[in-house]
Amino acid sequence: MEESTIIHKFLDYLKYERRFSEHTAKCYGADLTQFSEFLKDASESDQPDADLISSSHHEAEPATAVATQVNLKVDQLLLSAKIDSVRSYLGLLNEKQYSKATIARKLATLRSFYKFLVKRNYTRSNPVVSIRTPKQEKKLPRFLEYDEVKKLLGTPPINTWLGARDRAILETLYSTGIRVSELVALNMDDIDFLGEVVHVRGKGKKERISPIGSSALQVIQHYMEYRNKRAQSNGNFDSKVLFVNKHGRRLSTRSVRRKMDKYLKISGLDPEISPHTLRHSFATHMLNNGADLRSV
Repeated sequence: MEESTIIHKFLDYLKYERRFSEHTAKCYGADLTQFSEFLKDASESDQPDADLISSSHHEAEPATAVATQVNLKVDQLLLSAKIDSVRSYLGLLNEKQYSKATIARKLATLRSFYKFLVKRNYTRSNPVVSIRTPKQEKKLPRFLEYDEVKKLLGTPPINTWLGARDRAILETLYSTGIRVSELVALNMDDIDFLGEVVHVRGKGKKERISPIGSSALQVIQHYMEYRNKRAQSNGNFDSKVLFVNKHGRRLSTRSVRRKMDKYLKISGLDPEISPHTLRHSFATHMLNNGADLRSV
């Protein structure tokens, strides 16, 4: 794919100024690359002769000069994009049967990108500003009933260190309502047993404090006892990380999801349930017990 200088600058802005994760920035980059390809294909179909001349001219130039011209060409296509181009692009996505949610996300990427370009004076016009986001099909989030949560949380065996860890993971997810990415980022000193809170690093590396129930803290304490004994006999254990794998290194989000699938199967619950379902269950049960919506 031909690269774009302004896309790179936008992604750097997301990572270093907005503090977006590498994964999130890559998703933005993929969306913008797809839009760039669309603009390039459209321009080539409109001006085949000009592109042919340009192609033959490139053959006689040094590679660095060609690369610079390629970057400029993609940048010029992005900066000169009109509202009709964006509408045609969205129409193509619709023809390819992309979901409304995916189209809305790609449009949101373009909105952020062109707002950045206008703010940094790369262009004066924003071709996305008057385009409406497609209406989403509203689905009520799936959540677990109390009995289902109790059944799931009671599935991991607590008489082994890995079982105690898995029980602590499920208890923490449900008791705090934090995301899986936030869970695996927890360190030992993020758990405040006296204050009954957890120090969480969320999206954009923003920190917040989340209350945690006493029963979850008891399970975490039980797991920590197993973990510390294990660490004493294994020098590879990361001393600061709370939830570790069998080698003593930080767990990945994928590992947590695999553990969840395992215990769903054992407990006979719906295999479509995800860690995010526990987050919705936490919020739903909080509201059912009279919590203020703004605090959930």
